[in-house]
Amino acid sequence: SFHTLHIAGANITVPHKEVAYEKCDEVRGIASKIGAVNTLVREGTRVIGYNTDAEGFYQSISSFGTLKNALIVGAGGTAKAIAMILKEKGIDTTILNRSTSRLRFFEENGFTCHTWDTFTCKAYDLIINTTSAGLKDEELPCPEALLDTLLSQARYAFDVIYNQQTPFLKRAHAHHLIYKDGKEMLLYQAVLAFNLFFGNRFDAKKIESVMRPIFEL
Repeated sequence: SFHTLHIAGANITVPHKEVAYEKCDEVRGIASKIGAVNTLVREGTRVIGYNTDAEGFYQSISSFGTLKNALIVGAGGTAKAIAMILKEKGIDTTILNRSTSRLRFFEENGFTCHTWDTFTCKAYDLIINTTSAGLKDEELPCPEALLDTLLSQARYAFDVIYNQQTPFLKRAHAHHLIYKDGKEMLLYQAVLAFNLFFGNRFDAKKIESVMRPIFEL
């Protein structure tokens, strides 16, 4: 459809980011490490793939200050993007997932990986939920006792789900953590993607100033 409709740029959402990666003529930047793209840009007859989720996430946690380490709960495409940008920024990152089935990518890229059964709690500056738990239910991303222990030792919490206070964020609030949902990550990835559509000709802050009021509705 991208070719048929002569589209100049597109933003890709789950669960199509890995397929989009395979369809690109060229992949640039951190997307090549992640194996998933969320932004497509036409250059002549070629389709170029980028991943703005990673940098969008990192910009959204800039207010958290210096981070030494982080724990990502979940092992999907969004977890890959977040893990790779945290690694690039020198933040020690551990992956925690229900099962081993999706951990190979992270293990091959040098991350410490655990399932619920093999995990021993320690203190992390930031706990990140990348699962869909809480999107349409009251589920937590990992067992309640484990999550409470993790949050009791953390400084910050982040949920990629946006515009709602998930059970995960309610727990973070109960533990008096500074926390965010995924709304700003969505905003910043959109700013970056929009600029890529136009060859990065615009000022990112100007784009943000136009887009942000829409996100506040």
